[in-house]
Amino acid sequence: MVSDLNRRMLMALTAALPVAARAQGVAPGAASARLSLNENPFGPSPSAIRAIAQEGARLSRYADAGDAARLQDAIAKREGVTSDRILLGDLLDRLGIYLSAKGGPGGRFVYSAPGYTALIDAAAPFGGIGVPVPLDRDLRNNLPALTAALSLGTRALFLVNPHNPSGTLGAGGKWNDFLVAASRRTLVIVDEAYLDYDDMERTAVKLTREGHNVAVFRTFDKIHGLAALPIGYVVAPAALAAELRQAGVGNVHTLSRMAVAAATAALSDPLWTATVRKRTLEGRDRLTEMLDKLDLPYSQSRANFVFFKSPNAPALREGLARAGIIVARSFPPLDDWIRITVGTSEEVTRTIAALKALVGR
Repeated sequence: MVSDLNRRMLMALTAALPVAARAQGVAPGAASARLSLNENPFGPSPSAIRAIAQEGARLSRYADAGDAARLQDAIAKREGVTSDRILLGDLLDRLGIYLSAKGGPGGRFVYSAPGYTALIDAAAPFGGIGVPVPLDRDLRNNLPALTAALSLGTRALFLVNPHNPSGTLGAGGKWNDFLVAASRRTLVIVDEAYLDYDDMERTAVKLTREGHNVAVFRTFDKIHGLAALPIGYVVAPAALAAELRQAGVGNVHTLSRMAVAAATAALSDPLWTATVRKRTLEGRDRLTEMLDKLDLPYSQSRANFVFFKSPNAPALREGLARAGIIVARSFPPLDDWIRITVGTSEEVTRTIAALKALVGR
């Protein structure tokens, strides 16, 4: 049953759609702006594009062990660890499978909910049990509740920082103290896919270097713009890295030759990364300024997306789609919140115009 308030809002949104389209200069059937998957709309480094083109003549060849080793060495230098602590690949699912199988099928995997659950989902078919812990009132990782959820059967604590979908960041002494304390009870895995958009000095890798039971995952899919050639890496404690390598995790034959070449080039172009960060944060600021004007509450995102609350999120999500703005799915139980990726300057302008037309009415 649709309430009178929701019915009135849906009617207003529907009536506003032509206004939103006109405000953006979007003709019917115009290309949609896909702002749903937190992709980098500015693309990869020109150096990475050249590297991909050069590898086009070698598509019949598997990834080269020497090339992979050079990428591994470059990452190790960047992270301040020895190369044997680095495992290459899109590894969260493999980590989930390995940890669920280790010591017999099963185990508990504690994580913040709603959240990104690739590792949890991979563990489930092998008996892994996800233990969701709701975010706190500020949509941050709820450290006391996460601590309380740890038990003897916990195989890992999996955290995303900055968090997805809220974008909130755990940092400073309290965050680090929490990670150290938790790592004394179980393996802590921190996914820092979006930390490049904030401050890499806040990385949990420093705890891994100090010998704590903390593993950190990073990806080239986001700020480096290589989502079509997925590749990332894990900085792992020495013992875990050896175990994973023995189990075949990070084997060169699981890697894409083009992804290795592109990631190597991307890593050597920090100027492009800084440019993408600057343009993204400018767009994020523009979006939050509009949310302020529309009196829509939003989380303190430090990532390449905004997350805001709407009186009728389903209707607004549909209205945005009709205006050519594709936003993320809902994240139960936060069904009245909407996540929008920061797009190009033009896409941000379209998004702002659509929000103003739809919500402003």
